[in-house]
Amino acid sequence: MSQYLVLIYEDESAWGTADEATFKKVMDGHNEFGEQNAAALRGGNALHPSSSATSLRRDATGKLVVTDGAFAETKEALGGYYLIEAADLDEAIKIASQVPADFGGVEVRPIRVFD
Repeated sequence: MSQYLVLIYEDESAWGTADEATFKKVMDGHNEFGEQNAAALRGGNALHPSSSATSLRRDATGKLVVTDGAFAETKEALGGYYLIEAADLDEAIKIASQVPADFGGVEVRPIRVFD
């Protein structure tokens, strides 16, 4: 079995205008996803909006530069993730296709194992 990170990218501005019914629908969807895929789930979390992010980079001299905000400005931002275990990429995609992402989509990436 291999592990995969399922990254959930969505349009944060859509969440800012979403009503309670939409929020409940998505949360119910995540709860259902968790129940249906409990055997494959190894972890996961929702993230605060990208406006709460702090980015760290090193400049040309090697000095650490800390800035407010996400690493990149995009329409869709990383809003959460699941860590899953699956036999192969096809199974990981099958699991990830069930993740509610009403305002965006998901990305599946294998976890790299260093020997």
